[in-house]
Amino acid sequence: MSFERVNTFLQERGMAQRVQEFDVSSATVPLAALALGVEESRIAKTLSFRGMQAPAILVVTAGDARIDNAKFKSAFNMKAKMLTSSEVREYTGHEVGGVCPFDVKPGIHIYLDESLKRFDAVYPACGSANSAVALHPDELQILSAGEWVDMCKTTP
Repeated sequence: MSFERVNTFLQERGMAQRVQEFDVSSATVPLAALALGVEESRIAKTLSFRGMQAPAILVVTAGDARIDNAKFKSAFNMKAKMLTSSEVREYTGHEVGGVCPFDVKPGIHIYLDESLKRFDAVYPACGSANSAVALHPDELQILSAGEWVDMCKTTP
């Protein structure tokens, strides 16, 4: 199962004490914020898009951020097209609701949106629809090997 793989990945990097599993779903930004008791903007949601050179592109954004289609097209020279649930599972190794930028299948490109940098802690999923891990954005970058991008707009 994906959670066990991600949990092992995080344990090996000294982050085991920060992983949380819930008795309730955290599959959406509002549900994750409720389970954690934090504002929705602190949820680090991982969005899965079709790639050109890679099978998929993962963009991790703040919970209140939305992909700016013009910025996406400018950065990747293609329109933003999200993967289907079966493609998400096939390309990333994670189920929808638990997609995270850790322990993904080879060839997946990971990008972290600048919207995350305004927080001292953000909460990405851990490979299941009822888990999260508390990380500083710099730790998220190191653990995911993601590249920082300016890809989103935040809602007022």
